[in-house]
Amino acid sequence: MEKIRLGLIGCGGRMQAHIHSFEQMDNVAVVAVADPVEQRRNAAAERFGCQRIYADHRAFFEKESRETLDAVIIAIEPTAHKGVEEAAIDRDLPFLVEKPMTLDVHQAEEIARRVEEKGLVTAVGFQDRYLDLMDMIKAELPRHKAGGLVYGAWVGGIPGVWWWQKKTDCGGQLVEQNIHLLDGLRYLYGEPLSVYATCSRGIVEPGKDGVSPEYDTDDHSTVVLRFENNVTATLVSGCYTQGVRPNCGLVITLNDMIIDYRLRNNLILRTAHETRDIDRQVDQTLLLDQAFVEAVRTGNPAGVRSPYGDALKSLKVGFAANESMETGKVIYF
Repeated sequence: MEKIRLGLIGCGGRMQAHIHSFEQMDNVAVVAVADPVEQRRNAAAERFGCQRIYADHRAFFEKESRETLDAVIIAIEPTAHKGVEEAAIDRDLPFLVEKPMTLDVHQAEEIARRVEEKGLVTAVGFQDRYLDLMDMIKAELPRHKAGGLVYGAWVGGIPGVWWWQKKTDCGGQLVEQNIHLLDGLRYLYGEPLSVYATCSRGIVEPGKDGVSPEYDTDDHSTVVLRFENNVTATLVSGCYTQGVRPNCGLVITLNDMIIDYRLRNNLILRTAHETRDIDRQVDQTLLLDQAFVEAVRTGNPAGVRSPYGDALKSLKVGFAANESMETGKVIYF
């Protein structure tokens, strides 16, 4: 079998999940890697026995092209999207990029336009779309009366990555982290009609308990999204808890069922007569990577559940929520 030749740009934390996927796939070969941290790039190269190792994406794209690669996997910091996707597009290379795709919406719009113009296969790392649990929810909803309340939460502590503590570097928790549940709401209910959001600071103290003196992101935020068919979703984000964490995920209250999705773990379906507790059975990142590779192999993107142009819609909703936090206004779409 002829293998799909992949190049990896960014070999840090999130890329490790993709590396684990590719090690399980016999139809891919990782042939080039790039990362500014020598230890990370060398470790990734060693796992696949690849000899083409680069210190950054610029050096990578000076040598790599459609003749040497079939696709690129991009997993870099939110502020690092400076010419990376554009260079892939220039070389007609399909790419999978981790979220958030960028903090510059205008850049994302131009990338989406060029991708559409060239007909390139793309994917964005909204892994939850590939969950068996999410498929179950999507199949269950039409069996009930439309409408109702949805409560979503992603609440915990502050992640250890450097960019997370400044809102200008990460986009805020909603955009950097809870965008997974935000995208999940779009996947289940379609495009929102409006968004209103509030946020608060003052619980986390900059410069104390290991928190950066430059910390300026929101301790917590609350977003209210209105969808068609009388659906209202409240999505909360919080990064101020220490040692305790509430249930994260989505609770959907239908007229005759409660759907309780515990983030990437299990799904509880509760009616007046029975309760079913279903554990996750799949590796959602593996399914994401397999769908992308298959789309590259066949040229048919149908199996990709979050191509770049669609993922851009989730990013825009996230930034609309940030705008609402700043202005106090309802943003209509």
